[in-house]
Amino acid sequence: MAHRILLVEDDTALRGGLTELFEREGYAVTQAASAREARERLNGGIELVVLDVTLPDGDGVRLCADWRAEGARQAILFLTAKDEEFDVVRALDAGGNDYVTKPFRMMELLSRMRALLRRSDEAAPAGPRGGIEIDAARMQVKKDGQAVPLTLTEYRILATLTRRRGVIPRERLLEALWDDEGRYIDDNTLSVHVSRLREKIGAEHIRTIRGVGYQWED
Repeated sequence: MAHRILLVEDDTALRGGLTELFEREGYAVTQAASAREARERLNGGIELVVLDVTLPDGDGVRLCADWRAEGARQAILFLTAKDEEFDVVRALDAGGNDYVTKPFRMMELLSRMRALLRRSDEAAPAGPRGGIEIDAARMQVKKDGQAVPLTLTEYRILATLTRRRGVIPRERLLEALWDDEGRYIDDNTLSVHVSRLREKIGAEHIRTIRGVGYQWED
């Protein structure tokens, strides 16, 4: 399932270019050209907001603060030409999760987005799934009430599989394991980690979908 992004940008050309880039990377994009449109289009299905600060009918920082006051938990990444320290601090204090200044490098922007989405996946609450309990705050896992010692990589695989219904493509799992310093886990290594995770929590919970990825079974 594609991550859903709300892109709030009043520059038509930039908005179109970013939408094309994000969709090429596999994201589902909802566009907004103003604060009013952004308010109308933010919903529970949106996982990440890429938000310009200067909008024709308002201030992106103020919009972010309002959303947080209303209980919005989506990750918010500011994308703006304002690069003074005061502006950065103001945006983060309003509830923003990250801040990228224009002009920006496309690969860096995509990297920041992946990091925010991964953190959102890991922080989201998860109820028991087939006797497996995940405490996201402590990054702890229990099976039938007993603690299961997992490595960080195994935990991230488990968290990704249990947070979403349906088949999780291998590419999605590899993306979840990509770290902030640019180190990757390759496809063969992923198979090894999945095998070890199966040994710890029960092979019946992780179903292999050949040629696609994996699916969690309660």
